[in-house]
Amino acid sequence: MIYVIDDDEIMAGCIERACGELREVKIFTNGIEAAQALDQTGVPDLIFLDILLDGPDGFTFLNELASYADTAVVPVVVVSSLDLAGRDLSVYNVVGVLDKNTMLPEEIKNYVVQYDENKNDA
Repeated sequence: MIYVIDDDEIMAGCIERACGELREVKIFTNGIEAAQALDQTGVPDLIFLDILLDGPDGFTFLNELASYADTAVVPVVVVSSLDLAGRDLSVYNVVGVLDKNTMLPEEIKNYVVQYDENKNDA
């Protein structure tokens, strides 16, 4: 299961299409919905997270994930138009950052495939 957390419906749909053929995807428009789903559906295998969300921002969601042992290990790919160069996001288990303005579907798929390979190696 992959979570896509983005308040831009078009962007969320693009990410879903890019990885949906490989894995089941759930879309959330904010971190509150996604956090509630964690309690109901269990921990996802991978999260694509926008930072500039309506309501609590993506960093708030990352802090929430990091505060629980079972969710702190979920790999997160940040998808944002913000310049995050130089920020160490590894403490949040962020495995990559994609620029919303330049990312390609292949880059999204690569993270899904990479996760699957790492899961199979474990």
